[in-house]
Amino acid sequence: MPTSRAARLFSRITPSTERTLSDVLRTERAGGILLLVGTVTALVLANSPLQHAYESVRDFTFGPAALHLDLSVEAWAKDGLLAIFFFVVGLELKREIVVGELRKPSSAIVPIVAAIGGMVVPALLYVAFNLVEGGSLRGWAVPTATDIAFAIAVLAVVGRWLPNALRAFLLTLAVVDDLLAIIIIAVFFTDELHPVWLLASAACIVGFGLAIRKGWTSPFLLVPVALAAWAFMHSSGIHATIAGVALGLMVPAIATKGQKHSLAEHWEHVWRPISAGVAVPIFALFAAGVVISADAVSEVVSSPVAHGVVAGLVIGKPLGIVLATFLVATFTKAQLDRGLSWLDVTGMGMLAGIGFTVSLLIGDLAFGGENAEVVKLSVLVASVLAALLGAGLLGFRDRFYRRLYERRSTPVPLPSNRMAKPEELARIVGVDPGEVGVEGDGDGARG
Repeated sequence: MPTSRAARLFSRITPSTERTLSDVLRTERAGGILLLVGTVTALVLANSPLQHAYESVRDFTFGPAALHLDLSVEAWAKDGLLAIFFFVVGLELKREIVVGELRKPSSAIVPIVAAIGGMVVPALLYVAFNLVEGGSLRGWAVPTATDIAFAIAVLAVVGRWLPNALRAFLLTLAVVDDLLAIIIIAVFFTDELHPVWLLASAACIVGFGLAIRKGWTSPFLLVPVALAAWAFMHSSGIHATIAGVALGLMVPAIATKGQKHSLAEHWEHVWRPISAGVAVPIFALFAAGVVISADAVSEVVSSPVAHGVVAGLVIGKPLGIVLATFLVATFTKAQLDRGLSWLDVTGMGMLAGIGFTVSLLIGDLAFGGENAEVVKLSVLVASVLAALLGAGLLGFRDRFYRRLYERRSTPVPLPSNRMAKPEELARIVGVDPGEVGVEGDGDGARG
């Protein structure tokens, strides 16, 4: 009686994800570089003779006061420009849920459980470090986020030979991570709710979706409706970026007759460069400008808040992701795909510890002026450490995959005994059966 083959983790990705993967990697790689430029520029300006001019621009207030939109430049970047970033997140979510990796439970379970583990464990670590005098539990959500632009930029440098399924896992995990972060922002960081404004925003969002369903996709119609939804959401007390996500979820992810790609995929292609190349770097320019001094460093070293943020991102993220993935493999009796190692999953988990954009946003919402500089500096330190550790481990694994590819691509003479067992043939031609996933009698692949 034939036995069923064990399921494989990270074995295949959907055609939709395959089409989108290279485009996402290319755009986010450039966006990650621009994000780094914006961050470094902010740090240089905040610690130079131009500090006063930088702070004057950052704190300059403009906008219609009657609509409660007389905001500082920093607030416009945080509430306005990041709405574009979250609009792209909404488009990603819609595509992944309808036609991507989150469409089927069998492929969705790993990134969903991994993302949950990658948020719960960092939050618990943060809480553990702040159950002492001087600690603050308000920042428990700061180390739960992943900055996909920075993570992809690092992956582009050190992971050229890594399997596409691993890259797709990181992208899908980041999408689920963003969804959970959105829920956290909406539920835990709404101080005062104004139902009338919330209903007005919801009406605009529904109208946005209905107009698209009718085929009315002119920007002269949709942009004003989207801006109204954002403004009403801002007035409702819920963070305005939630409007961006809701609008993105309204866009159809299945191509209609005569369309080569769905509207969600097309708009993701159009708006992603604006999000990754303009909105997020400008946000970093005004959010990451923290003064680095002996007193600031001393405060980070002694602050339980900083300890919790750093431990959550650097240790909690990879630990939660690997542990959750291992539990999925254990309870579903699934195995890693041939040739993959748990070191690969650990490396991806380390890159997920690069929090930055959403971590800075949540830190600002959680603390405001108090502890703000400590949180910013600790997020920067943790993100750099996570990037270095992830780059080191994935760089090591990348060299392994490159050697494996070169070995497989080298012509070898066929053995005389072609009826030998697969593992014996592998040894004859000079390949380790465990590396390439050759299975013997009843043995699974070893990674």
